[in-house]
Amino acid sequence: MLEDIRKQIEQLIARYEAEKAENERLRQELHASEETGKALRKQIDILESEIETKKLAQAFSGGSPSPETKAKVDTLIKEIDKCISYLEEA
Repeated sequence: MLEDIRKQIEQLIARYEAEKAENERLRQELHASEETGKALRKQIDILESEIETKKLAQAFSGGSPSPETKAKVDTLIKEIDKCISYLEEA
């Protein structure tokens, strides 16, 4: 009976150690995934910025701008006009 209890305790300790190792592996995997996610989000931001720049460049170069690009250019022009009017008032 005492021997059975010892075996069960040894089995519990072995399972605990295995679960502990699995937990650590999963933590490392989660950390790596989070870092990959951050890097990919940064890359997405950079690419979106490049797309916006290219759309604006196309609109200013005389290409056929998309309605969304035209709206962005119109907004920029309005902001510039506001700045000019503020400067004229000063």
